[in-house]
Amino acid sequence: MSIKKTVAILDFGSQYTQLITRRVREHHVYSEIFPFTVSPEELQEQGVEAIILSGGPANVYKKNAPTLNQNLLNINIPILGICYGLHLLVNTTGGTIVSSGSGEYGNARINRTGGQSQLFNDIPENTQVWMSHGDEINELGPEWKPIAISSNGVVAAIQHISRPFFGVQFHPEVIHTTDGATFISNFLFNVCGCRPNWTPSNFINNAVKEITEKVGDNELVCGLSGGVDSSVVATLLHKAIGTRSHCIFIDHGMLRKEEVNQVMGSLRTGLGLNIHHFDHSKNFLQKLNNVIDPEKKRKIIGNEFIHSFSEIAKNIGNIHYLAQGTLYPDIIESGGNTVGPAVKIKSHHNVGGLPDDMPFDLIEPLKELFKDEVRLVGRELGLPEFVLNRHPFPGPGLAVRIIGKITIERLEILQNADHIFIDILKDTGEYDKIWQAFAVLIPIKTVGVMGDTRTYENLIALRAVTSTDGMTAEWYHLPYDVLDKCSNRIVNEVSGINRVVYDITGKPPGTIEWE
Repeated sequence: MSIKKTVAILDFGSQYTQLITRRVREHHVYSEIFPFTVSPEELQEQGVEAIILSGGPANVYKKNAPTLNQNLLNINIPILGICYGLHLLVNTTGGTIVSSGSGEYGNARINRTGGQSQLFNDIPENTQVWMSHGDEINELGPEWKPIAISSNGVVAAIQHISRPFFGVQFHPEVIHTTDGATFISNFLFNVCGCRPNWTPSNFINNAVKEITEKVGDNELVCGLSGGVDSSVVATLLHKAIGTRSHCIFIDHGMLRKEEVNQVMGSLRTGLGLNIHHFDHSKNFLQKLNNVIDPEKKRKIIGNEFIHSFSEIAKNIGNIHYLAQGTLYPDIIESGGNTVGPAVKIKSHHNVGGLPDDMPFDLIEPLKELFKDEVRLVGRELGLPEFVLNRHPFPGPGLAVRIIGKITIERLEILQNADHIFIDILKDTGEYDKIWQAFAVLIPIKTVGVMGDTRTYENLIALRAVTSTDGMTAEWYHLPYDVLDKCSNRIVNEVSGINRVVYDITGKPPGTIEWE
């Protein structure tokens, strides 16, 4: 039995859907994204105690626009509609929405109207909110009353006259809404009566119990990469079933420089786990020979990992389970969270890259968590800081940081450049300020001059970003002197590189990794 009750976020295609989920969890209440087509019966089976309808780009009257299942209004669960979600509530209950021709975009001020409302507890008058809409309420219908008006005369918030339904025209989930956290808190606790029990300690207790019940007396293999995700999984498994969990570290040939020594040395000592190392690099690199397409790379690597684990497991015993560090963003970006308007960004090797005939049942204790939540769980488990603070590293490794063909020569160039980059960030005190930093090898060469000689060598891009959960990111403003040091050392010390560039693209529009 799970300790969590769920706040369901119904996804109508908003760019902020994941952010709503994050904001709810920041109040220690569990939330999960569902497609807008989800049935009331499924939500009730999931233990849902509140529903939030996301925004979205559609107009409620547009053909094929996402619609609201009217039966959701009959299961006696509090509902909050945000932007398009508000329009759906109004349109479904007899009101009308209109396109004004101008809309509201950016900061606006709102003031209460129509008396006191639980949603506005501790919200000051003339509070600043973030608007992003071209449509607005024309007629509310008989079941609703306005509870706030914007400085532009637009209905900014509404409340049902007899049921725990609310709608807001603004976006409380974005930081530009000054009292956004209070709005969300009011809905969760004043309206819904949620309990703030989504905590690291509760998560650990529940995860250990679920692992123990599922695995029973069986043994399993745990894929350990050396990153924080798989390290937390390995520690949870050890806590649950002890030595019946076998940590397997597979060298696929696309690791960072000195990665094997770090995992088998300081990481094994720091975690106190028995880690088994296997070098399968020849098999992986052979399968990736002449492969350029990043989706194919990820699928090949996902398949080959399973093949490797299968061969290793045969020598251990009768293994039924494979544990891995899949996170919630992996599932979201791989298109696994919805059949609605959201699209697949890229297949993560441990989600979209797994073969259909996989001989294991998966154990994925972290598949409900964002990266920052994993770090909190790891800290609660007592993992050392050098593990918790490691930058994320993709399962496919340097395969998705080498644009184009993967060769031994190109791998060596990238490993050396990336090693210098990370070393400089650590030496200058920048590493711990950054969410993720790495080098990318670009499949073009440029002309240069070294000494009196013309060169025609490779181009390296450096990337550093800040983030909290990996769903969005900003490029990190590295000091010029640090960039200068990186460029000089890489060009002078890495054979085959004569030019270095710095990536200043956020997510969106880019992704953190280049492939």
